[in-house]
Amino acid sequence: MPTYAYACTACGHAFEIQQSFSDDSLTVCPECEGRLRKVFSAVGVVFKGSGFYRNDARSSSSGSKSSSSSTTST
Repeated sequence: MPTYAYACTACGHAFEIQQSFSDDSLTVCPECEGRLRKVFSAVGVVFKGSGFYRNDARSSSSGSKSSSSSTTST
């Protein structure tokens, strides 16, 4: 189950809670009954291996073949 962070707009109380994807978002602060908002933070994503970069999609041999075939046809 994912963990969501909430912060109260009235009292500033911040907390995290585990909720299912199908659960509704919390709207009431458990401390002061003020309005809650979800807190979003940066997600650390690391791409490892081949296929994630622009130059991985093309092989260098196919680029040289197309240029060599154009020079032989001329």
